[in-house]
Amino acid sequence: MTTTSKKQTTIAKEVSLTGVGLHTGNEVTLKFCPAEANSGYVFKRVDLERQPTIKADASYVVSTQRGTNLENGNVVINTSEHVLAALVGLEIDNVLIEIDAAEPPIMDGSSKHFIEAIEKAGVQELEEEREEYIVKEIINLKDEESGSEITLIPADSYQVTTMVDFGTKILGTQNASLDSISEFKSEIADSRTFSFLHELEMLLDNGLIKGGDLNNAIVYVDKEISDVTLKKLQKAFNKTDISVTPNGILNNLTLHYSNEAARHKLLDVIGDLALVGCRIRGKVIASKPGHKINTDFAKKLAKIIKEEKRKNVPTYDLNQPPLMDIHQIMDMLPHRPPFLFIDRIIELSDSHVVGMKNVTMNEDFFVGHFPGAPVMPGVIQIEAMAQTGGILVLSTVPDPENYLTYFMKIDNVKFKQKVLPGDTLIFKCDLITPIRRGICHMSAQAFANGKLVCEAEMMAQISKKQ
Repeated sequence: MTTTSKKQTTIAKEVSLTGVGLHTGNEVTLKFCPAEANSGYVFKRVDLERQPTIKADASYVVSTQRGTNLENGNVVINTSEHVLAALVGLEIDNVLIEIDAAEPPIMDGSSKHFIEAIEKAGVQELEEEREEYIVKEIINLKDEESGSEITLIPADSYQVTTMVDFGTKILGTQNASLDSISEFKSEIADSRTFSFLHELEMLLDNGLIKGGDLNNAIVYVDKEISDVTLKKLQKAFNKTDISVTPNGILNNLTLHYSNEAARHKLLDVIGDLALVGCRIRGKVIASKPGHKINTDFAKKLAKIIKEEKRKNVPTYDLNQPPLMDIHQIMDMLPHRPPFLFIDRIIELSDSHVVGMKNVTMNEDFFVGHFPGAPVMPGVIQIEAMAQTGGILVLSTVPDPENYLTYFMKIDNVKFKQKVLPGDTLIFKCDLITPIRRGICHMSAQAFANGKLVCEAEMMAQISKKQ
């Protein structure tokens, strides 16, 4: 994660729109409301007792049939993707979405009307800076059964490419690309949802798509229409002149783009990946995307981001002069070789310290740990973190050379990776509580090669030499 120079945004005022749910056919009112920084996208069911809320989060996805459906307790939101895509497409970070039913209005089957409503509300800049996940290595997920695959690669901005292939002559293979999120409104937002005739028949037979009509769903005719099916369609759409156009779709609707299906799949990808919970700087390449692979990828990416946040791997220019070199460290710490395990202090504040050690084959402990397979002992890693933390606590007294530091407690120690000769260790210690009476309670982490190798919570006390 990184904090950008851009500020977070919300909308300037409330705005609402009304329509029908695609699958229920019930009238629904949806209201976009301003929200505080760092709140993200939150749905509020105003039709339920106590008006409970549910965050647009991948962990709440319970089903991807006929849309991306969220559930937390008694709060259910169905087909959330078109609404979320509009918010991402206009780069709005925080919005409360009040809704009086489980399903947002389908409108015309795209994000167009949500875009228009949000633009009518206007944008409000907030004080807090926007966080963005910068993709540094390839992340991939493939569904072997369906052949669907999503890959995320490094890029200078958020970009999406979709490739769809349903194995039917009528639709064929289509591709769509979005090179900048700023182009979402003009290139993607009005691309409508679609289905095949055989899917439509199944939905009608099961009493679904009660809110459907020929203005909010493109229907690709992948089979011959029987008289029975024709009558069902006429009844469902309340039209008597149902027929198939030369390009293989039901009539009364003209495609906005020849690749509208691929563009709508791109819209869905953006809406579903909004469930990650933060901005993405990278390129998404989605082959045969669908709500299942989209949301599974969102869960995987959210987990990676959460883990990286927890690790918070620091990066520093080690070619810059250190804040404290080995001589200044020895002026403050009582430790001496061979039991001095930090070489430099890179950062120091009232609440944190960052130190560094170059691990060489000449370390005394490698003589016996282990012959022929040198590995830095975990206890030495803990000691090195403690010495780094000692700099933090000793910096609070005017005469640190007259003090010694003692361990009081070590908790939650975890070793993640081996530390070998040639590694450069970075130690980061942060205060958990303010230093009082010479007692320092801190969380400590050690990193090497861009990975967390060790972590612990430590408590130490300084006392004056006798």
